[in-house]
Amino acid sequence: MPEIPDLEAYAAYFNKRIPGRRIEAAERGPVPWLIRAPAADWEERLPGHTFKPVYRHAKMLFFPLESGDHIVVHAMLAGRYQYVEPKARVRSKTGWMLTLDDGMQIRYFDERRMGRTYIAREDEFAEKLPRWTEMGPDVMDPALTEDAFLALMIKQRGMIKNVITNERIIAGIGNAYSDEVLWEARIHPFRKRTDIPEELLRRLYHAIRAVMAWATPIVTERMEAEGLPTGKSYRDHLRVHARPEDAECPRDGHRISSITSGGRETNFCRGCQE
Repeated sequence: MPEIPDLEAYAAYFNKRIPGRRIEAAERGPVPWLIRAPAADWEERLPGHTFKPVYRHAKMLFFPLESGDHIVVHAMLAGRYQYVEPKARVRSKTGWMLTLDDGMQIRYFDERRMGRTYIAREDEFAEKLPRWTEMGPDVMDPALTEDAFLALMIKQRGMIKNVITNERIIAGIGNAYSDEVLWEARIHPFRKRTDIPEELLRRLYHAIRAVMAWATPIVTERMEAEGLPTGKSYRDHLRVHARPEDAECPRDGHRISSITSGGRETNFCRGCQE
């Protein structure tokens, strides 16, 4: 699943290429139901309009247009993008293609067919974007101060990993980077939130920002150098998540533990995460 560093890298990649570019044609692909908008809206409403800078919110990527419309993509687990010439082979799980006035195409494909794309104006987000009104604040929002984060956390119960990956509480942290954040904060992922004192919750807040500030440039530079990933997201820079079986903690040398539950892998160090 693309997470904050991946989505920020996508935004940076596209922002070097598409702001100011006009959409010449909007086509639906072999899997058109990945678009949650009428065919006429996609094919007739978008052409002729120009891109503004792309941005991320929570786990969604927003492609705003000067018309006021936004193309909003929630890629879920396997949604990926291409920036290619129109002659490139169209993948069988492609949902849509946008041809730009420079002759290039943006494409979205999804091997698991789980992601969704919407067209919405800002005042329509609550109506057209699922769970928009139920989401907590974006975890990287400057308005989410340390004290505001603490106030949110103190209200919660359950295991801390589940708390910080629940978009109804804070939006944007996924499975992979929750492991990294909790390792950075030295907090065991299965520790109950109610057993974590204020001092550690404040450390967690700074760990979130530190991990994102560390990882985002790595993913951004790699995406620019190697291109948009068509398979798994870039993850080999991570310190604990999904490491090899015999991987050691880079902080204290203990073997990294891996527990899979409900299809979700959790990685942590039993030595330095309490």
